[in-house]
Amino acid sequence: MHRRGYNAADPKRKMVGWGVVVLVHVIVLWALVTGTARKGLEIIKKPLEAAVIQEVIIPPPPPPPPKVIEPPKPQAPKVEAPPPPFVPPPEVTPPVTSAPAIQAIQTPPPAPPVIAPPPPPAPPAAPAGRQEMGVACPTQAKPEMPRAAIKEGTEGVVKAQATIRDGAVKEVQILSGPRVFHAAVRNAMLQYRCISGSADIIATQEFVFKIE
Repeated sequence: MHRRGYNAADPKRKMVGWGVVVLVHVIVLWALVTGTARKGLEIIKKPLEAAVIQEVIIPPPPPPPPKVIEPPKPQAPKVEAPPPPFVPPPEVTPPVTSAPAIQAIQTPPPAPPVIAPPPPPAPPAAPAGRQEMGVACPTQAKPEMPRAAIKEGTEGVVKAQATIRDGAVKEVQILSGPRVFHAAVRNAMLQYRCISGSADIIATQEFVFKIE
């Protein structure tokens, strides 16, 4: 029975073997026709090149040179200088001082005291009210001729009134005259130095402007 079973399976194996043989022949014929087999033969025929890689061994660095230890230099012994010889100090004789002579000094008589003259009396303060400008303000400034008046050829007389207090002109009021001279008169009168107290003093003054 064992032999009969083996013979029954044998035809199938033969068929598989014949199929494999036929497939191999078909692949070989296809390779020959297309040239793939020739290329494979050429690759096989080429000599194989073997490259030998040599390992490079780096030698270790040389050891450092040994340090030369210099022997210590002998030091010369310190020689202490001998102490200087003792010299006795010279004898100093004290100077002979004579007794001071007493001289009689006569003191001159005291000078008589100098009596200074009394200071001059202060000028009396100007009384309050109206006064003349020359009395109330002895120090005056002269007004300047305006350039506009010179250019236009304007002349005239300006009358002004000043309010004086504590020795100075506090306010200036123009009473009459060409307007071109008003600023010059006001600036000049504000520079006056006057004699007055705390009470107000009113003084008037006239200014004549002429083109020379």
